Amino acid sequence: MNVCVLVLGLALVLTVCVARSPYQAVLQHSRIRGRQQGPNVCAMQQLKGTDKKYFTNCKQWYHRKICGKPTVITYECCPGYEKIPGEKGCPAALPLVNIYNTLGVVGASTTQMYSERAKLREEIEGPGSFTFFAPSNEAWAALPTEILDALVSNVNIELLNALHYHMVNRRLTSEELRHGSSFASMYQDFHVHIHHYSNGIVTVNCARLIKPDQHATNGIVHVVDRVITAVSNNVNTILDIDDDLETLRMAMTAAGLTGMLEEEGQYTVFAPTNEAFEKIPQETLNRILGDPVALRDLLNYHILKHMQCAESIVSGTPMETLQGTVLEVGCDGDQMTLNGKAIITKKDQLGTNGVVHYINELLIPDSAKVLLELAESSSVDMAAKLFVEAGLSPHLTGSEALTMLAPLDDAFKGSLTMTPDMRKLMTNHIIKEQLSSKSLYHGQELETLGGLKLRVFVYRNNLCIENACIAAHDKTGRYATMFTVDKVLTPPMGTVMDVLKADDRFSLLVGAVQTAGMTELLNQQGALTFFAPTNDAFNAMSPSELNRLMRNPQELSGVLRYHLGEGMLVSGGVGSHTRVKPLQGEKLELGVRNSTVYVNKIPVADADLMATNGVVHAVNNVIKPLPPKVDREQADGPAAPFRSAAASRADAKSFRNDDLFQKVVRSRSSRTMNKSQ
Repeated sequence: MNVCVLVLGLALVLTVCVARSPYQAVLQHSRIRGRQQGPNVCAMQQLKGTDKKYFTNCKQWYHRKICGKPTVITYECCPGYEKIPGEKGCPAALPLVNIYNTLGVVGASTTQMYSERAKLREEIEGPGSFTFFAPSNEAWAALPTEILDALVSNVNIELLNALHYHMVNRRLTSEELRHGSSFASMYQDFHVHIHHYSNGIVTVNCARLIKPDQHATNGIVHVVDRVITAVSNNVNTILDIDDDLETLRMAMTAAGLTGMLEEEGQYTVFAPTNEAFEKIPQETLNRILGDPVALRDLLNYHILKHMQCAESIVSGTPMETLQGTVLEVGCDGDQMTLNGKAIITKKDQLGTNGVVHYINELLIPDSAKVLLELAESSSVDMAAKLFVEAGLSPHLTGSEALTMLAPLDDAFKGSLTMTPDMRKLMTNHIIKEQLSSKSLYHGQELETLGGLKLRVFVYRNNLCIENACIAAHDKTGRYATMFTVDKVLTPPMGTVMDVLKADDRFSLLVGAVQTAGMTELLNQQGALTFFAPTNDAFNAMSPSELNRLMRNPQELSGVLRYHLGEGMLVSGGVGSHTRVKPLQGEKLELGVRNSTVYVNKIPVADADLMATNGVVHAVNNVIKPLPPKVDREQADGPAAPFRSAAASRADAKSFRNDDLFQKVVRSRSSRTMNKSQ
């Protein structure tokens, strides 16, 4: 079995290497997938419930989907071969006959019939070397009745001209149908336009070749899935003559883009209809129409740098626009989609220099939006609401150069009533300059509208501003930028010592710090990370251990310094096997599991209490060094009981700190009484 898979894989690699065009690559892949059915059998993917079939590539083969819809595998003779009754596969080459007779055996009998009625039969039976892009029987059946009636009512002129437009006076194999090429047809030398896409799909005037390379004695037949018509207008003319595109036409003129769409090129224009413009709030529309820079960005966002016919799309693909960012062009069944939305109302309006697809929804790029519009179009609805309630709308809709720090919706906890403190907090989420996250550096200070200075921390796995780390790509608007962050900012309000004193959970720790003579250390300028034991951490120690520790300032200082790391490390900067050097002792091992930070296997109970000279992370256990074996493992999981290195030897010089000892005793007694009640 493994050998078979290896052989098949090697065959696929060799096939792709020798394939001379994308179409040949998918054809040969289909041949390999069909080999088990016999010689010259091609595996096809057919959309369930339709007659649409595609030669398959590796991705489509394994996904079994085209345009998001399930497919079934069918097998048929590869181009140029036929079955023989009683034999496996398609061992016989099709007899080589003239083009007229070839039409009858390749599923284009309606084209054959109309060729006879238009008196084209003699020409395509006789000498010459022609290429005939022959509409399938289904293509003729899909033609609007009024168009078909007009053709067949004047077979000697209209029908003959239409058929001649499907012909080129030379033999062109699929290899010669190169992307972006065009060839003079046999109808007044009007050109047919070829596109040969990387997924193996080949189109002529946006009609897909469904049975290419059907050879004949006097040329070649390519069966196509629609009847094509002559192209004489450029893209700008298509926009100019349709009243449904009047607003777009005015906008293109104002932006100076009409000349570009008259020039040679291969453009794809997603043309918003008048209805699409009417859906936009008038204030927003007037702002963009009155701003030449925003207007040009808006319109260029609707134009691709290359021509993309609807039939060439089999899955969502990011494509670059003239504005510089990308649109995801995809499909859902028979509907073409943009950014996942089925907003295309009319497809494949072909011009000499591109193609137009009509859309009923205006696409506004970030570069044409103000800050509030950036927030409202992202997953930060709560932040947008709070910014408005805080009275910051003038800043968010104006032309100031700003950067908004917008927390994700799930970052907000508790009451969200707009109080003076909340208003101040939201004001400090807006920085006084327009920034790019790529330009931020470690230690940089950023001033907010509230006058606060925020610090930047750069880690291997994250980029953070105070405790909030950037959670998405920048959104760069017309004047300002939005950073989506994972937390609500908690700006520093004092030193590490101030943070501890302001929190009742650290009352025992504050006394311990004072006893150990470390108050000045926690107040002075610097950058410390304190894994701060709470009262619960001290109370979890045995009375004898706690008593001995609190009576020995030197040992107490060593224990506390082991909880103090050098440098600022917020929770967002912790990755797998992060290491921190403490002020005393061996390194601390940090890890993250289920969004919880662990230090030496002790979970952090409350992270990111920011201080001007560091950050405090609350832990409910006193941290001890890991054993050498565990030291090399990720620092998460349950903690072992604390036992200091000095606990194994007697200390005759220890002394009693009565005040601190009594404080611990009172805390322990109070907890016992509460439990008994």
